[in-house]
Amino acid sequence: AHTHQTQIPRVSMAPRSEHAGGSASAAAAAAAAAAAAAQSHGSGFDSMDPFFHALRVVPFAFLQPPRTRLKLPSNLALPSPMVVFSLILLTYFAVVSGLVYDVIVEPPGIGSSQDPATGAVRPVVFLPGRVNGQYIIEGLSSGFMFLLGGVGVILLDLAVDRTRPRSLRVSFGGAGVAAIVIAYAMAMLFLRIKIPGYLW
Repeated sequence: AHTHQTQIPRVSMAPRSEHAGGSASAAAAAAAAAAAAAQSHGSGFDSMDPFFHALRVVPFAFLQPPRTRLKLPSNLALPSPMVVFSLILLTYFAVVSGLVYDVIVEPPGIGSSQDPATGAVRPVVFLPGRVNGQYIIEGLSSGFMFLLGGVGVILLDLAVDRTRPRSLRVSFGGAGVAAIVIAYAMAMLFLRIKIPGYLW
């Protein structure tokens, strides 16, 4: 009976020691991996610049972030990508059209000039001889040409997508090239009308 009692603990203790040794080695390996990951993550912040460390430590010595509980309204949704794209495109058109200049200077929509021979008054769309001045219609026309060139570049980017059908890619490529060529030709024509003899 004594021998039987001594054999039972030996049989039951062996797998426990192996399990404990395996769990200890696994825990040590996990700790080493975590330490290596933390060291690699923090290596991007290692710097010899003392001002960098001062900026990381000094402000938080007397500043504390506020405890705010801000929540977005439940009915507020993010805009779709096309809405954001349309807003950016509209902003680009307003900037390149000289909207800020039109608001500050308030130029006329179109100019006029009198023919010295006949005395007839004819409309003038482009303000001649001044690079830093424009009429409103002139700015809108030039801005539309810049916008057309940008849309042509976007169409060329869509044309190189190999996931689209070949016919659609050819259509995008042709439309993009045509838009860029027309925009460049018209922009240069506007510039030569505004400044005669430019790049001749």
